[in-house]
Amino acid sequence: MRRQVKREAVKRELVPGESRALLQELHLLTRQGDLNADALRKLKQVNHLCGLLAPAVQDVLSRFGDPVVADCGAGKSYLGFILYELFLGPAGKGRVLSVESRAELTAAAEARARRLGFERMAFQTAAIGEAELPPRLHLVTALHACDTATDDALALAVRHNADHVALVPCCQAEVARQLAEGRAADPVLAELHGRPWHRREFGSHLTNVIRALALEAAGYRVTVTELTGWEHSLKNELILGEKVRAQNPAARERLAALLRATGVTPKVVRLLEMVPAGAPG
Repeated sequence: MRRQVKREAVKRELVPGESRALLQELHLLTRQGDLNADALRKLKQVNHLCGLLAPAVQDVLSRFGDPVVADCGAGKSYLGFILYELFLGPAGKGRVLSVESRAELTAAAEARARRLGFERMAFQTAAIGEAELPPRLHLVTALHACDTATDDALALAVRHNADHVALVPCCQAEVARQLAEGRAADPVLAELHGRPWHRREFGSHLTNVIRALALEAAGYRVTVTELTGWEHSLKNELILGEKVRAQNPAARERLAALLRATGVTPKVVRLLEMVPAGAPG
């Protein structure tokens, strides 16, 4: 991958509707107007995710008068700002609500929104599970929310009846710790995670399988795909959900069987009260 994109070539890295002014505000451009390697990597990730989210955003904009996008674990709010500039701003409706636990990032993002005139963006300093949000959300996103923060975002989406969910999980440790306790009902399955390295990798995979099944059980049509090329990020799994029915009992039964076989009860199933009978609480 290129180490830097010079000012005159930056335009080629932008998607239609994306401005240099926003990238300057997000500190993705240097003072000279260049994109360094780290900024280019971040921009490619977020732009690609925005492209994948375009059908969901356009769907809620077409069906609702004031759709609400909740960006959970927002960090510096790159995703929220770019979604606003590309979609909500031109549409003249809809809100982005960013939730971030670090007050300094919330304050900086709030000031940035004022400077840009992004009036329908709001910022809240809170843990995802403690955020005060409208009863109805339309799109919930979480880009690289660490460990169980992704579970908090998923549960928030289900509880607020979100039409669409987009999760890019980050580091994950909870399930690996539970696997280490040796609660698996199937001793053959336990061979898949008997060594620490395998336990970490298998635990990460299992976590996301359970998250996808939990969404499906809650009535979502789920797609799991690659976010972007591995050269840009090792945390690369994207879980997309679209609400299509109230519940899916068959998916819930499959989830329960998997939880019993592996002996794990990750946070997402506890939050959504999907722990099967007899499983560790």
